[in-house]
Amino acid sequence: MSIDVPDLHTLLDFVPTAHYGDMLATSQHMDVPAPFTPACTQPRGGALHISSVLPALSAAIGAPVETAVHADLAALQRALGIPQARAAIVVLVDGLGYWNLAMRLAHANYLRALMKEPSNQRPISTCAPSTTTAAMATFGTGTCPGLTAMTGYTQRNARTGEMSQLIQFRGAEPPEELQHEPTVFELLTGRGVRVTSVGLTRFKSSPLTRATLRGAQYIGHDTPLARVRAAAQSAQEPGLTYLYLRDVDKTGHAEGWESEEWVAQFEKIDDQLDTLRRLAPRGTAIVVVADHGMVAADPAERIDIALDPQLTQDVAMVGGEPRSVMLYADEGCDVGALAERWRTRLEGKAWVRTKDEAIEAGLFGPVSAHTREVLGDVIVQAARNVTLVDSRTQTEGAMGMPGVHGSQTMLEMDVPCIVDLVD
Repeated sequence: MSIDVPDLHTLLDFVPTAHYGDMLATSQHMDVPAPFTPACTQPRGGALHISSVLPALSAAIGAPVETAVHADLAALQRALGIPQARAAIVVLVDGLGYWNLAMRLAHANYLRALMKEPSNQRPISTCAPSTTTAAMATFGTGTCPGLTAMTGYTQRNARTGEMSQLIQFRGAEPPEELQHEPTVFELLTGRGVRVTSVGLTRFKSSPLTRATLRGAQYIGHDTPLARVRAAAQSAQEPGLTYLYLRDVDKTGHAEGWESEEWVAQFEKIDDQLDTLRRLAPRGTAIVVVADHGMVAADPAERIDIALDPQLTQDVAMVGGEPRSVMLYADEGCDVGALAERWRTRLEGKAWVRTKDEAIEAGLFGPVSAHTREVLGDVIVQAARNVTLVDSRTQTEGAMGMPGVHGSQTMLEMDVPCIVDLVD
């Protein structure tokens, strides 16, 4: 088995905006501007999207639930190749992008065996921005950032006008008030379906869990093996189990995804998945997905917004993250002129769109009035290995992370959806 991995230049190309919907995408928004002509122009998203996974699994376990974005659950199930099953376990491996996986597949015996199946060799698309807060809400609700109002690591709090952070929800609205969409877990529980969520004990009532994954019975354990065993045990009963594995992403941020430390964590994750497969009862469908991929940051391509007057002019606040920045303009500022100044200054280094341009392109999916309030006036996505930082508000550690994500490149946007049926 061999996966044709594109060259790094192609993997770091911008890709067309992914669609939201139930069918396989047949066209795409060719909104990638010169000089960023994408080498990869195949249709993206639709049924092959992170928003599709939980709705498809609801159909697979015989309890289809619709979301604001997805109504034809059988179509999603067929597109993703998920078989009917009395119980299903979906495993989200934080940060394990499809191409990161493909380039290190020799280190993963279990996943390598599954990748021999042609249906597992196609990536699906994550949301934009390609980052945990936005993607977890998209995954958990089966919708899109435009409806969940979770649009980046940091974003403006529409109530206070101040910047908020959406991991611990520092300075943010309460999770249930910011994120209005029902989760797929809530919808299933409302139908009497068993739904179990397995993760670290301290995440049980965390703001991010409450915003994106509420509705499940939470089982917390502090060791990986205990979590795997709990997930396998829960599948003894019909229904859906969710298992979260975070160490690939954590190590990627700290050491870089090309490091020996990352490979070691990847091998451990593969072992955990193999153990899950061995312990899960016969007839269980296991689906392995991720929220985003990861790019190696280049310190020579780091741009500090704070040090460039052309970039700070007319900008009241900077949100987002180093690969996907949101600019909040000064009151009365000409947003179009601000975006054009950034385009000129960052020519060849970033893709710059106004909020209206990004929404019109479908970048965030359908957009609610509440989400429009929290989005930046200008959306800036980094090219190549570029990072955009702000030393006025970020620590050196945050600015210097060797592994980053958030932008609209193949390496960040393509994630796996690997299906296994325990026989």
